Amino acid sequence: MIAEAGLAALWFAAAMALLQLASAALGLRLKQDELAAAVRPVAIAQGALAALSFALLIILFLRSDMSVLLVAQNSHSAKPLLYKFAGAWGNHEGSMLLWVTVLALAGAGIAMFERKLDRATLIATLGAQAFIALGFYAFLVIASNPFTRLDPPALDGMGLNPLLQDPGLAFHPPTLYFGYVGLSIAFSFAVGAMITREVGPVFARAMRPWVLGAWIFLTIGITAGSYWAYYELGWGGWWFWDPVENASLMPWLAATALLHSVNVLAARDGLRAWTLMLAVVAFSMSMLGTFLVRSGILTSVHAFAVDPTRGSFILVLLAIYIGGALALYGARVGRVKAGQPFDLLSREGGLVLNNLLLSVILGIVLIGTLYPIVAQAMGQQLSVGPPFFNKTTGPIALFLVAAMAVGPMLRWRRDEANAILEKMTVPAGAAALVTAATFLAADDASWMEIVGLGLAAAVAIASFAPLWRRNLLRTPLFTWGMIVAHFGCAVSLAGMAADSAFTSERLVAARYGQPYYVGPWRIVLNGVAPVVGDNWSAVEGRVTAIRSDGGTPLLLTPQRRFYASPPTDTAEASIRTRVDGQLYAVLGAQDAQGRWQLRLWWKPFVTLIWFGGGLIALGGALSLIGRISRERRSVRRREEAE
Repeated sequence: MIAEAGLAALWFAAAMALLQLASAALGLRLKQDELAAAVRPVAIAQGALAALSFALLIILFLRSDMSVLLVAQNSHSAKPLLYKFAGAWGNHEGSMLLWVTVLALAGAGIAMFERKLDRATLIATLGAQAFIALGFYAFLVIASNPFTRLDPPALDGMGLNPLLQDPGLAFHPPTLYFGYVGLSIAFSFAVGAMITREVGPVFARAMRPWVLGAWIFLTIGITAGSYWAYYELGWGGWWFWDPVENASLMPWLAATALLHSVNVLAARDGLRAWTLMLAVVAFSMSMLGTFLVRSGILTSVHAFAVDPTRGSFILVLLAIYIGGALALYGARVGRVKAGQPFDLLSREGGLVLNNLLLSVILGIVLIGTLYPIVAQAMGQQLSVGPPFFNKTTGPIALFLVAAMAVGPMLRWRRDEANAILEKMTVPAGAAALVTAATFLAADDASWMEIVGLGLAAAVAIASFAPLWRRNLLRTPLFTWGMIVAHFGCAVSLAGMAADSAFTSERLVAARYGQPYYVGPWRIVLNGVAPVVGDNWSAVEGRVTAIRSDGGTPLLLTPQRRFYASPPTDTAEASIRTRVDGQLYAVLGAQDAQGRWQLRLWWKPFVTLIWFGGGLIALGGALSLIGRISRERRSVRRREEAE
């Protein structure tokens, strides 16, 4: 009865979404206070029912209930408990139920905690959120029912894709979904504000925490996903410009632009129309990513192989939501009052430049991702890979980083060129020194790698500019958050450039006891032995590595694993991290002469990429906490004054 209860909760949640939409629409249209007052409690009830439905699906996976088709197709009784739990969303239907659950809970959060917006805009926002949820409920109950029974029950399950049998499955998809759904809330706020024509600082301050939260989760999800692919796939890279990787990057780019724009609107009452458009674009990218992953038009380790009917359903939803929002934007943007004016040389001007560059990068990634799909539909087979994206987005990204170095030093409204040049003396000097040193040290480095390291040094120094001549103890927490996030960008950029400029790679047919060299490391394959895990067997290499300048030897244990359910071979990389980089080893097949294929990498400072990503997310978290704390203090002061 658990499956039936889960399906019933899902249907009731869908009914609550319909009631929420109807109450909001009629309450605003007919100005019926009783109907409008029902929206908040209905939104809370919808969130509770969706959460109950998803919790019951998790229970079915934990119990290995093979009478449920989804469990039989994506789980196995011998699978470790963690992967039974995470397997609930490691598939199409479960991931969509997680999506709509987070969507419903977010709506409930708005209903319970939002007090800044005027009543009409809040009701319109909750109505828009219910409209989004209703489409996904329909998608689940009509085309992707996660609670379908299997009669007779399977003797055991088919198991989970071995590439997903990793702790990353418990962490990476949920964080991305939290980010995607956070952007749906920004979209709902924008729709609500366009309906009521209340676009101003109050609207921006209400939306900002949700945008910031979505951006934090997207940052965490992309960073974690990058490292997961890096160590799990055994390819030695951290970003391949895979279409589904791009599907997560595009919402992040849009969310980054939106975050800066909403800050200008909240603080200086500027960029009103720009903020509304970016809210629509950010959610559009989330919907597009959902379509790419679940339509069956892509072949990717990330994509769910599903039938095209489901993709068509999502495409219709995308057309309805985004087309409707763009039509509303076109109808209302002319009536949105202009914000406060500012000079081109100002912090607002710098943020506009930031948004334009992010939008250009977003456009390039979007075209590069969709063009092969469109060409394939027209009978042409082609691929757009890393060379295209690196050459087109790389220079623009470096220009964006240069603008990031200047941005924190600009004043609001208006600034002077001479004052900016004076402030940039130290960062520019650091960039010149690092650029020159890299040019001399790395003979094979490209100009983008050399310039990238120089700009990373400039941004690292310039990110602390807001602290100059300030009392550090009185500096607001959200200012610290901006500093940490910008510094994290510099750290990540340094890691990317260093990895590209200095990585050493070696592919050898290794004999036991024979030394091989990669970077500063001497590598010896000592032997290969069988090992057994919870639900896999493997052959494991025992590789000793020692630096040419001495030091303690390291043991690496790369594996070739075999999973029986489903039958799959995988390569498990062995990685050893040092202060100045990572040594990475992958074991291949054995040849007729008894030699083992061994692929080796020495990747200097590659860990800075993910450390920087963590700093960016930490900076966002500090900003979010600081903003919420300031808002609560303001509320308390107003209450005490009354």
